[in-house]
Amino acid sequence: MTDQAKYGLTRPTFAEIRQGGFSTPWDAPMIPPFPFRFRNAEILTLYWRTDPAAMAFLLPPPLVPVGDVACVHIYRMSDTDWLGPYSEANVMFGAELPGKGTGAYSPYLVLSSDIGVAHGREIHGQPKKLGKPGLEARGDLMVGTVERNGIDVITGTLPYKQRRVAPEALAPYFDFGTNLNLKVVDHIDGRPAIRQITSRRLAEVTVHEAWEGPCTVELRPNAQLPVFRLPVLEPLTGIHWRADFTLVAGRILHDYLKETP
Repeated sequence: MTDQAKYGLTRPTFAEIRQGGFSTPWDAPMIPPFPFRFRNAEILTLYWRTDPAAMAFLLPPPLVPVGDVACVHIYRMSDTDWLGPYSEANVMFGAELPGKGTGAYSPYLVLSSDIGVAHGREIHGQPKKLGKPGLEARGDLMVGTVERNGIDVITGTLPYKQRRVAPEALAPYFDFGTNLNLKVVDHIDGRPAIRQITSRRLAEVTVHEAWEGPCTVELRPNAQLPVFRLPVLEPLTGIHWRADFTLVAGRILHDYLKETP
């Protein structure tokens, strides 16, 4: 019996290696192919007014900031294809690629999953790092935390389920459903391989419930997760919601290696 037959595997062909969705190690791939489903995700979304100059500093050109509001989504992912249960946090603010549309740019993301970090960086270009986002009810208060290097870099609070809202109320300041990212990959010899602005939008979104209220947001300095660069000038509103959604392939909005400034 050959090793291939013994383990129920066959070596990949040239065509399979070239096709989209291929990942290594080929006999136990790391990166999930699209689409994959998130079920019963619980999210705490917190908005605050910040400095537009700080937003502009964090944006790669030709993106420009929209408005003066930032947010963080702190997710408790209960049941995700490939990844299993894990937690995630995504810091975002409104941005526009002139002539090509608007969305929300992510300068910082933190995950408890190595698969999620690898997928986000390799496929979307999201600047994901390992950390420990947390979300829990403490009596009559929802508390979200984002820990990195033993420091609670973000702490947010929201009263527990006081005012129910419709799904349309989730994004009052900018369209966070369209996520913009800077994808950067080099060749092994140091030459640039990929320099792109990418865009992705979640599909098959079902919001089971959403609750709104006044929120607090506290940011603590950390040189490896410098969310303090988006200072909290005024806490605005928070939303505690639960949903299912599917992550599907996105698109390239701008290619720095092919397009002129």
